Amino acid sequence: MTIPIGLGMPEAPPPVLAPRRRTRQFMVGSVGVGSDHPISVQSMTNTKTHDINATLQQIAQLTATGCDMVRVACPKPVDAEALPIIAKKSPIPVIADIHFQPKYIFAAIDAGCAAVRVNPGNIKEFDGRVKEVALAAGSAGIPIRIGVNAGSLDKRIMEKYGKATPEALVESALWEASLFEEHGFGDIKISVKHHDPVIMVEAYRQLAAQCDYPLHLGVTEAGPMFQGTIKSSVAFSALLAEGIGDTIRVSLSAPPEEEIKVGDMILQSLNLRPRKLEIVSCPSCGRAQVDVYKLAEEVTAALDGMEFPLRVAVMGCVVNGPGEARDADIGVASGNGKGQIFVKGEVIKTVPESQIVETLIEEAMKIAEELGLEEGSVSGSPEVKVTS
Repeated sequence: MTIPIGLGMPEAPPPVLAPRRRTRQFMVGSVGVGSDHPISVQSMTNTKTHDINATLQQIAQLTATGCDMVRVACPKPVDAEALPIIAKKSPIPVIADIHFQPKYIFAAIDAGCAAVRVNPGNIKEFDGRVKEVALAAGSAGIPIRIGVNAGSLDKRIMEKYGKATPEALVESALWEASLFEEHGFGDIKISVKHHDPVIMVEAYRQLAAQCDYPLHLGVTEAGPMFQGTIKSSVAFSALLAEGIGDTIRVSLSAPPEEEIKVGDMILQSLNLRPRKLEIVSCPSCGRAQVDVYKLAEEVTAALDGMEFPLRVAVMGCVVNGPGEARDADIGVASGNGKGQIFVKGEVIKTVPESQIVETLIEEAMKIAEELGLEEGSVSGSPEVKVTS
């Protein structure tokens, strides 16, 4: 019997929690930014930018992980000298990250970078150089991100507010944007980052209500992998659920590729990016008749790389197992040393526990073949959902 395959994503556009906030639009290289375009995920290289080979290698790794745009640091003359080659050879748009010295802004523009990120609070004599920057960026068609950070606010703002309040972050960002607007430059994206998710969320809400600039979301210095993932997920979800946010970066004390994985999964979970592999697995309990932790890990590792929307259920008992498995594209309900294999709600076979993983792989590959997917298109990382 031929069983019709219905994948995890619905045919109609999936529902979202709120429509996107309307913003102005522009291009960062080949990537559209603004409410008419998909939300993009960014990261930043941690190599020395002047080490061109290492930087390009890391950019390639980030691209393979799903990064849309990448930022590179430019603190020294040798880094600025490396920008033309990096910008030309990078497979994704390169954003130059500029601090302290205005001259590096012009170097990045001349190098052909897709955009420039500036932190006005720590760039010497920035206000007096805005006209030059606006004319250079405007002539080159290069957008600018004004990045305001809690740890480097303009001294005048700090004196007024005493600390990095949401109001202080917003006032700083809009003031600097107004200086560019005075010279006819409006291709501006803004970020107002803070390490505290509550302050960060409130700052972005206030900013979103006062302008139509695209916004780049970030919890700065979010922390190590676990803490940073939680803080970023909480803050991003609160804002994205209100339609606020056009690009994101999950700032982690972890390899840059991990930032992309977390950011991609946040967007997938909110239906703001097409879902890929989703593993629905139970948390285990006294009813379990199989090592659910081990089985879920094995299935996740085996199916790692599925790019198409596929929901796979890995259940450890007969209480919730059959129902959860039937709701998935493929799944298994395990018990007594065996596993019932489901495909779209139909039991197709029962296999020994030792054959569960390979059987699920076989069924997933059949779906891939039916969709006409090539083996090389299977890349990426899975999502693991825990159900009770």
